[in-house]
Amino acid sequence: MQFDRPRDIFGVNVFDRRAMKDRLPQEVYNNLIAAMEGGQKLDPNVADMVAAAMKEWAITKGATHWTHWFQPRTEQTAEKHLSFLSSDETGHPLESFKGKQLIQSEPDASSFPSGGIRSTFEARGYSAWDPSSPAFLIMSKKGGTLCIPSVFISYDGTPLDLKTPLLKALEAVESRALKLLKLFGNRGVRSAHATVGAEQEYFLVDAPLARKRPDLQFCGRTIFGCPPPKGQQMEDHYFGSIPPRVLSYMEDVERDLYRLGVVIDTRHNEVAPCQFEFAPQLAEANQACDQNQLIMETMRQMARRHDFALLLHEKPFSGLNGSGKHINFSLRDSEGRNLLMPSTNQKKNVQFLTFLSAFLLGFSRYNSLLRAAVASPGNMHRLGGNEAPPAILSVFLGSTLSSLLDGFANGTNGVMPEQAMIDLGLNKLPAILCDNSDRNRTSPVAFTGNKFEFRAPGAPQSIAGPLTMIMAVWAWGIEEMTRLIEARVSAGAADVNDVAIEVIAHAAKESAPIRFEGNCYSEEWCMEAERRGLTIAKTTQEALALYLRPENKELLSGLNILSEREIDAYYEIRMEQFVKTVDIEVGILKSMIVEGILPALSRQMILEGQSLSFVPDGVGEKETLSRCIGKLASLKAGLIEKCTRLDELHARASEGDTDENAMLLTTEGLPLLDSTRALCNAAESLIARDLWPYPTYRDLFQIS
Repeated sequence: MQFDRPRDIFGVNVFDRRAMKDRLPQEVYNNLIAAMEGGQKLDPNVADMVAAAMKEWAITKGATHWTHWFQPRTEQTAEKHLSFLSSDETGHPLESFKGKQLIQSEPDASSFPSGGIRSTFEARGYSAWDPSSPAFLIMSKKGGTLCIPSVFISYDGTPLDLKTPLLKALEAVESRALKLLKLFGNRGVRSAHATVGAEQEYFLVDAPLARKRPDLQFCGRTIFGCPPPKGQQMEDHYFGSIPPRVLSYMEDVERDLYRLGVVIDTRHNEVAPCQFEFAPQLAEANQACDQNQLIMETMRQMARRHDFALLLHEKPFSGLNGSGKHINFSLRDSEGRNLLMPSTNQKKNVQFLTFLSAFLLGFSRYNSLLRAAVASPGNMHRLGGNEAPPAILSVFLGSTLSSLLDGFANGTNGVMPEQAMIDLGLNKLPAILCDNSDRNRTSPVAFTGNKFEFRAPGAPQSIAGPLTMIMAVWAWGIEEMTRLIEARVSAGAADVNDVAIEVIAHAAKESAPIRFEGNCYSEEWCMEAERRGLTIAKTTQEALALYLRPENKELLSGLNILSEREIDAYYEIRMEQFVKTVDIEVGILKSMIVEGILPALSRQMILEGQSLSFVPDGVGEKETLSRCIGKLASLKAGLIEKCTRLDELHARASEGDTDENAMLLTTEGLPLLDSTRALCNAAESLIARDLWPYPTYRDLFQIS
């Protein structure tokens, strides 16, 4: 059997710089590259030539349609396919695609969430080409579609997507990073760009079994289910041998992603049974966001071909690890240097510490924004247990950097452990090490040697939301560090590095409350975090409300990322999604009880009653069987009562406004779901296997 080498098929379905250069005149190519890099706007006359080249490239590969591919605030992608084919006045077929179509399209916006920004009858919305992310082809059995990454805005120009705020946040952090680099004397540096890679955790189960569970079909998670006799307690699945059927799935996903220009660095078993992970190579942040959506969509399509059900929910199975999306991020200058990479050059290490401290400074002031950014209906079940970080946000630096910054804060310049070190060459600074500590898997944010890792986002989330807030926080920190350095230089300080060390000491003091090296799961940390004044938001409703804090609104509007009106709408959309998600779970749980569990209980009671008739009076077994029937009857009565309460809750949750409904579902709905789940699990433990109507955890965890 002959196999395609990854390098031979890499990027063949991407209209990347290689394809552009082959098909465009040099002047047009240069104009387009300048637009992609943010240096200038694309000339409309040039757009016609780009569109013609893009169309010919796509058609030669079998594409029949094109679409503006955008990311509404549903956390997923959207597309409206338009045909390349048209006809002239004589009916002669033509294949056309003009620059005007490339630059702008008009999908109906009426049914996308807007958070009250626009009314239903105000349906007009525009998608506009984002040239900074390359177009690509999604192929099908009978053709293909040219997908053009785009932003999505309403008729009055208000963003309705996740990409527009992200692009603004990236511009904010990158422009400020360039200014700080210039301050350190980097005259040859033309730009700085955020680099991002999002590790993707997921579960695979047999599709035929998943189709027999309405909760997996409609909620993405099991809303009841007894723990299996063997779950993850033996710790033998993590990094274990990948099951052949799963490996075949992984290989097919990777092959399709290679064609789309996505490099998957690692693949492996995760901790829980049937849980796995893909980790891509870091890329420019905007492209990384698009690539993560492509990764998830490719995984969904390939799962169907392999007869798997792909579960991206944050907590599909109670009592087992949930699935997150760890966002790794850094900054890179135009000369290819990672700005979060320690160096053997002492001046570069001062620069490194300045950029690191800038994030810590911003995070210490606006960490509530990052907590809000990971608030979702599913993440509430995941955060705080089974290797997921807690809902209290802190940052882990490791003993080397932590002791160094503590030394700055108290004026002693830190005490370093006796390990292999990099000599900074400055008397004021001790040596610094690139990677000199163990990883803290309980920390929501960790420095991992040359980048930060944000571990709190949930597996199904678009990374655009959390990444927007990360960049906003970092942009503010960089701007503040720059302002403090410039003020000291203006006051007569001669050496920028000396001044930067003073400012790093200031940031070390300010960020001390959010830096924590211990066990973030411990009760002691919860009490300590409260003593430090950190934000503690345990529920999704509490966390989403953090968007509305005046200081957070001021930050986002001040950086021109989101206006106050847009922030209110963003909050409203997220809260509405929470309400609808929990309400759907209420309805699905009630229907599964009525349609499956109650009849199964009745059948089990009938069987027990029949067996009871064969036991003579006065025999001890008869009393035991009678108690068993009584327990089944009690469970049935309890579940019937729960169904009545679920119906009442559903009715009440549709009466108030969004905030009132969210409060109701948080305070009454979630506890009711939990108590009902307990009764369902008790019923499952007593009902015969051939009578139980739904696949159990034990069934689901056996990939055939």
